[in-house]
Amino acid sequence: MTFPTIEFQTPWAFALLIFLPLWWLWRRKRSEDAIVFSRTAVLGRGPRAGQGIARTIFFLRNLALVALIVALARPRSGAHVENVTSSGINIVLALDLSSSMLAQDFQPNNRLEVAKARAKEFVRDRDNDRIGVVAFAGEALTQVPLTTDQAVVLQAIDNLEAGQLEDGTALGLGIATAANRLRDAPGRSRVMIVVTDGVNNRGNIDPLSAAKAAAVYGIKIYGIGVGTEGVAPVPVGRDVFGLRFENQKVEIDEVLLKQIAALSGGRYFRARDGAALGQIYAQIDRLERAPVQSRSYVNYTELFRWALGLAIVALVVELALTAWKAPLP
Repeated sequence: MTFPTIEFQTPWAFALLIFLPLWWLWRRKRSEDAIVFSRTAVLGRGPRAGQGIARTIFFLRNLALVALIVALARPRSGAHVENVTSSGINIVLALDLSSSMLAQDFQPNNRLEVAKARAKEFVRDRDNDRIGVVAFAGEALTQVPLTTDQAVVLQAIDNLEAGQLEDGTALGLGIATAANRLRDAPGRSRVMIVVTDGVNNRGNIDPLSAAKAAAVYGIKIYGIGVGTEGVAPVPVGRDVFGLRFENQKVEIDEVLLKQIAALSGGRYFRARDGAALGQIYAQIDRLERAPVQSRSYVNYTELFRWALGLAIVALVVELALTAWKAPLP
């Protein structure tokens, strides 16, 4: 059996209890009245007649006073605790939409579809964070600015498709665009996750220069290179049956991605299949679980009404006894 914890909002009210013993002493020392009975018939029964009622009235009066003091102390019990987060992390996902992301080495889907699925899992676990999405290929475009609306972010990731942007891999432009979204973000924690499967071959912004600029704004970059070792079926064109694939060597500039991560205090990961990509997102999730400032709000159940009710009942009973056959005061 468990009992609720009771606390008092105004405990200083218990100091009033000191007046009860003072009242008792004063009552004992005061002079006795010449006539203490309201009816002579009671007097005829003897000197102790009516003392039981007098003591009962005295007890009820004390009970009423104590109950009133308890009610004034405002007893209450906590119903439940609710945590409210006051701050979070700013994260921008920069996803490569170049045609090579359609390579079929991340079964059962291509690299892009698996990367999108894992990114959505990551977003769903970040309840308190502001998240944005940047897509890049031969150019870069902000899909969603930083927001706490998970539904908007998830829909934006769903809508990403290879071919939406000019083909190529403008890694520096992608980093610069994401950094531009993060640099003025509120709070201290700013994180960029860059998912790519290629080598920087487009754009007029050097990736290392973009990473250095991001580091100035306190942006930490996590790079994820996606693709198997050796060769992979990569789309090289279209025919009457759709995309035409050929086995080509997988080329990921891991040296560059490691340098980018090191410049900003982040890390580089290599995902060779969908399961590894999911594990990498889980690692980043654990790394960026920074403490958030929270306040606890307790919804209290007020209990003073019980004490007040007891005081009223005691007072009513005392008045009833007094009106019936109590000794005169």
